[in-house]
Amino acid sequence: MINAYLPLLVILLMSVFIGLTIIVLSDLLSRKNATPTKLMPYECGMDPIGGARSRFSVRFFIVGMLFIIFDIELIFLFPWANIFDKLRIFGFIEMLIFVLVLLVGLVYVWKKGALEWE
Repeated sequence: MINAYLPLLVILLMSVFIGLTIIVLSDLLSRKNATPTKLMPYECGMDPIGGARSRFSVRFFIVGMLFIIFDIELIFLFPWANIFDKLRIFGFIEMLIFVLVLLVGLVYVWKKGALEWE
């Protein structure tokens, strides 16, 4: 039984060896002349303003999480659209319920004022 997994073990060991070899060689062969300009953070060609540890408003994170939630939920519509003709009315009703739950969530968030940017 162990002979069946031997090719997998060889591939795993070779990939780890190649990965480590590439990392070590790139570290050994690279130039290391760090200048203050190279060590500066890059922000779209503009000089950085303020520190890197500035605080963001909680609303920024709430809007970000809401975007991710509603964006991920939208992904569920694509597989449904691919097999819509096979599901018939049952699939339509199920997706209608799903979209209505999302709509209720969106209305709730809107009424709570989470989408207002002040």
